[in-house]
Amino acid sequence: MNLADLNKVALAMVTPGKGILAADESSGTIKKRFDAIKVESTEENRRDYREMLFRSTEAMSKYVSGVILYDETIWQNAKDGTPLVKLIEQSGAIPGIKVDEGTQALPQCPGELVTVGLDKLAERLKKYYERGARFAKWRAVIDIGAGIPSMTAISVNAHALARYAALCQAAQIVPIVEPEVLMDGDHDIDRCYDVTQRVLNETFQELRVQRVELEGMVLKPNMAVSGKKCAKQASAEEVAEKTVRLLKACVPAAVPGIAFLSGGQSDEDATAHLNAMNRIGGLPSSLPWRLTFSYGRALQAAPQKAWSGKAENIAAGQRAFTHRARMNALASKGEWETGLEKKVA
Repeated sequence: MNLADLNKVALAMVTPGKGILAADESSGTIKKRFDAIKVESTEENRRDYREMLFRSTEAMSKYVSGVILYDETIWQNAKDGTPLVKLIEQSGAIPGIKVDEGTQALPQCPGELVTVGLDKLAERLKKYYERGARFAKWRAVIDIGAGIPSMTAISVNAHALARYAALCQAAQIVPIVEPEVLMDGDHDIDRCYDVTQRVLNETFQELRVQRVELEGMVLKPNMAVSGKKCAKQASAEEVAEKTVRLLKACVPAAVPGIAFLSGGQSDEDATAHLNAMNRIGGLPSSLPWRLTFSYGRALQAAPQKAWSGKAENIAAGQRAFTHRARMNALASKGEWETGLEKKVA
């Protein structure tokens, strides 16, 4: 393992004014997205859609630092035969890969899940590296409900995240460590804060046990937000204040950067919350790590709708993607304003 090279990639992933595009939807998830825009989820259509994004020159070169790919996508070629990973590299962004294999029910813990995929992961990472991937992602899912999460669910998911991260670094791949506390449910922001604090503390404890080099990773956490069904939704200012306070309490300064997940927030909420956090932080040097985005749906919902599976709509889809990427890039510097959210023609 070359830690200096891992750190270089990790810092590039959280370059000021740029963020990570999460284009790693599973076949099942992207089918739901395509169903919503009445597009058949064929391999060709999935390829065409992602090629449209990766050929969005302005968005990719100015606002995107890296792209998380799904296993199918990393092996695909564009219509002209160019590997999709090469399109990403040519834009100046870094190709990455989702390596977890989804979730399974956690025995003895009703309603809770554990992420799987550690078997043969070392072999898969070697192949992904050869294909061009320089970072990877593994998502742990923690739900909030009556009597959950249990310490068992938090512990086993943190352990798996750390094992994955150690295997990535051994393969010279930067791990994105993603412990996601879901925003489903009617809990308030304080309950989210408390659960997320437990999850982050356990995750970093496991990372230390597994000897993961913190300088060679990126954290992808949820924000401290109200549950979707909570009667009182926290303001952007409260989300920002509590999330930054939470991170200061839990995340070591050695971590190069934090790339938030959107977690089901609306496009504009995800942008506004990130912007408010960076305004609290003030100058980048006032926080020990960089705060940026690693959004999936919050970057892609608008371009998917604009594209709608039609070749004649590619330019419109690319404009929509560029707009959302630019909005979040501004938010990563605390420079976003509501007035900038104009409709993209």
